[in-house]
Amino acid sequence: MSQSPRPARRTSAVWALVITSAAGFMAALDNLVVTTALPSIRKDLGGALEDLEWTVSAYTLTFAVLLMFGAALGDRFGRRRLFMAGLAVFTGASAAAALASGIDALIAARAVQGVGAAIMMPLTLTLLTTAVPAARRGAVLGIFSAVTGVAVATGPLIGGSLTEHISWQWIFWLNVPIGLALLPLARLRLDESFAPDARLDVPGTLLVSGGLFGIVYALVNGNADGWSSTRILFCLTAGTVLLTAFVWHGSAAGKPMLPMRLFRSRAFFGINIASLLMFLGMFGSIFLLSQFLQGVVGYSPTEAGLRMLPWTGMSLLVAPVAGILSDRIGGRPVVTAGLALQAVGLVLFALVLEPGVSYAALLPALVVSGVGMALYFAPAASVVLSSVRPAELGIASGANNALREVGGALGIAVLGAVFAAQGGYESPQAFSDGTVPAVWLGAGVLALAALVALLIPKGRIVFDDHPEAAGTTGPAADGERAPVTV
Repeated sequence: MSQSPRPARRTSAVWALVITSAAGFMAALDNLVVTTALPSIRKDLGGALEDLEWTVSAYTLTFAVLLMFGAALGDRFGRRRLFMAGLAVFTGASAAAALASGIDALIAARAVQGVGAAIMMPLTLTLLTTAVPAARRGAVLGIFSAVTGVAVATGPLIGGSLTEHISWQWIFWLNVPIGLALLPLARLRLDESFAPDARLDVPGTLLVSGGLFGIVYALVNGNADGWSSTRILFCLTAGTVLLTAFVWHGSAAGKPMLPMRLFRSRAFFGINIASLLMFLGMFGSIFLLSQFLQGVVGYSPTEAGLRMLPWTGMSLLVAPVAGILSDRIGGRPVVTAGLALQAVGLVLFALVLEPGVSYAALLPALVVSGVGMALYFAPAASVVLSSVRPAELGIASGANNALREVGGALGIAVLGAVFAAQGGYESPQAFSDGTVPAVWLGAGVLALAALVALLIPKGRIVFDDHPEAAGTTGPAADGERAPVTV
């Protein structure tokens, strides 16, 4: 009888890992599964470059701007309950995307998908970490990240294979049976949890949503509408003002969705800004390179997905090891090395991209980028969750996921703008002319991310007045003692 609590805890942890990993798999898959299908979607539904950008960014943007609100909803009304609600919305929107008859309907369905993912995804890590003992958290997060890595690894291949052998609609139908299977499992196997004194920040949500939409809209449509047009200038100005107001709100409000005081922690600041820059540089590059393999090199969707596996597939091999390494030597060296390798990989791409480039010439860039991406993922999650107090895990998880998705949306917009200014879809040479400078920019952004990651403290930081919170770090709240490096 005395041993019964331990097996029960293990069972809870295992089910939490299975359910949250499967949900994370779907959300991560839908970031990249569309990339190899973009040429087929463009051929079937029509649309210009900006329409293709919105096909991806409608998901990442709504995902990003509502993530922290979704985390707050879970904290207040129950994490399991809101996880299930987000999962249901995501599943239904996936079916709507598969049934879309035009590019506008597809973009709208993708936006609703992002809403579901925004509610579901920040709660996956919170539900998982509350079910797993702190001593095993690094290894379990490594497994979680490896599963997410499977989605990253197989996203282009799954998207390409389904597009080529069935139709692009099946990249969305794929989510439906998974979502329907997870809903009853989540109800029966996940424990409900709440955060004390959780408060919804509607003003903060409106400010960050409007600000990011204005800036991304301007970046995506700047080349088509003209950078000096009234609409573009208004969106840039309004977006900047709203985001500035959001920062002020996070500093002045009583309980904002993202307290700006958290960024006074070097660990929180370093890992989150590095994450934003990483997704900006890498996601924008993948958006263009996946199309380059089809439109310039001439591969079919399946062939393009297969040839991206040395890049995306490295997460399967390296991410679990990276999680264990971060437990032993700390997250900073592993994250920094991963970001630096990704920058090197994009430089290698930029040096060889041209019409008629051989796959052998692309292979070193694919491998180096893949190892770097894998080294980043597991340690990044661990550093984020160890940078705040246990009561702030939901905020930290939501903030990191939001900034990563913001980076992805900005990456597609910024690198897409460079591509449109320097090249286009008119010919393989025009596509190459636009892709090369965009990838150079992506490499520079990732190099900057590696430098920012050096701000993460070397040692483990704990609060000296809360020994039970070992492994956590963050700025002291009012009346609390400061963190100490050990």
